[in-house]
Amino acid sequence: MAVIGIMSAMHEELAAVLAAMPDEQRVRVAGRDFWVGHWHGHDVVAVLSRIGKVAAATTATVLLERFKVDALVFTGAAGGLAPHAQVGDVVVATGLVQHDMDASPLFPQYEVPLYGRARFDTDPALSQALAAAASQVLSDPAQHLGAQAIADFHLLSPRVHQGLIVSGDRFVSNTAESQALQHSLPDALAVEMEGAAVAQVCLDYGVPFAAVRTISDRADDDAHTDFNRFIREVASRYSLAILSQWLMHR
Repeated sequence: MAVIGIMSAMHEELAAVLAAMPDEQRVRVAGRDFWVGHWHGHDVVAVLSRIGKVAAATTATVLLERFKVDALVFTGAAGGLAPHAQVGDVVVATGLVQHDMDASPLFPQYEVPLYGRARFDTDPALSQALAAAASQVLSDPAQHLGAQAIADFHLLSPRVHQGLIVSGDRFVSNTAESQALQHSLPDALAVEMEGAAVAQVCLDYGVPFAAVRTISDRADDDAHTDFNRFIREVASRYSLAILSQWLMHR
């Protein structure tokens, strides 16, 4: 049976997933707790990656080497970059780029040296299945979030987007930096701090990878507003519902 790896950067998302796994067992490797169990009849290993590209790459490598996962999904929150990627929307990555990778003039900006590419594509079939699950969940957000969260965060008509997510080792939280990223990477829908690193590791190992991110803010001067509450009351519940919907129909 295939083993599915699930990664999140923040404890709140992982806690929601673990609560849905009836028989998880903790295995500690590289200072991290890997939770091995089952969910909807699938073998699952869930882990908190910690924040940033290096921490995420370390975690992904352990999942692939030690736990032999056959597919890896990263779920969590991201800042919206594209004007139509609004708070409460979900972005399913089709590809990822490290926005802080710059080995020029030896290599073009964003290109990872010796890989001949800047963009690391996700697995099309896996990403499409997760996008379908996300569309199903967002068709009735109140069922998963409750009326209060929808009212408080103005989540009236959340949408699912598919496209480019960019990653870097800094929290983009001011309008100037957000606009600079939009200018230099106009196709980018959202920005976060882990996904492109995990995509690179999965390419090295030939393992399918997908990333599902809920837009928690607009990566501008208001990016810090109620961030932790949004993660707890919206992003984590979306992650749980989307992964559950996907696994039930996998």
